Amino acid sequence: MMAAKGAVSPHYVGRFLATLFASLAQLVRSPSHSRRAEAGRRAARQALWLIVGIGAAIVALMYVLDAAEIRLMPPRGTPSLWWVRILTDFGKSAYVLWTLFALMAAVLVASAALRGTARSLLLGLGTRLQFLFFAVLTPVLVGDVLKWAVGRGRPFVGGEANAFNFSHFAGGEAYASFPSGHASTAFALAFAVSALWPQTRSVMLLYALVICATRLVLLAHHPSDVVAGALVGTIGAMVVRYWFAARRLGFAIERDGTIVPLPGPSLERLKRVARGAPGP
Repeated sequence: MMAAKGAVSPHYVGRFLATLFASLAQLVRSPSHSRRAEAGRRAARQALWLIVGIGAAIVALMYVLDAAEIRLMPPRGTPSLWWVRILTDFGKSAYVLWTLFALMAAVLVASAALRGTARSLLLGLGTRLQFLFFAVLTPVLVGDVLKWAVGRGRPFVGGEANAFNFSHFAGGEAYASFPSGHASTAFALAFAVSALWPQTRSVMLLYALVICATRLVLLAHHPSDVVAGALVGTIGAMVVRYWFAARRLGFAIERDGTIVPLPGPSLERLKRVARGAPGP
């Protein structure tokens, strides 16, 4: 009996499930890269220097700049800042993560309908989207735990410019200032995209800095909050990059432990695949 017109082929469903399982299994398989120890030591040194250097800057900002800076910002809810409120949403973790998830799902659906070179190209893109997704998700989750534990009040919570207004483990948005989730998301995404495509580094850094600036202008955070968010986002994305490189997913490791991106599918080849992709 012929399948009804428009029905999904059982063979396609089988390929889809197999592709889904394989894409998840590759993330948790045992690390196999022979230079992963060198990369791990190099990444640990870099993370330690970042934590020490930027951690000292965060403490200094709390004492020297935080209270003074928020006094200079326009009042919260100023109507003329509507465009800043739109701009800041480009660093909202939910929007970034759902966009990446939708792209991963689209690639998975399309790749299950293809074979040969076209399928390999899309699977390569899918691996890179997985890296971007987890590079953002990991620091976002860590940042949420830190927000709850630190319990720092947002600017002017309590009625005054107090940089040391803490209520540990309080929960709630009023005491979720440290670290900035938007800054963590923006810097994680900037690091991850730049790790895959180094030529985008300047643009992605500008994007992350703009998102951080919007959080200050909108009185959502103190300066030290956004710096702490940038630190959490960068280190979280570094950890995920090492995880992928140790499994030879999207990255290679050089002799000195430097992690470099593997060549990925070109935009032109992906466009050809998109134009010629059959339906399921």
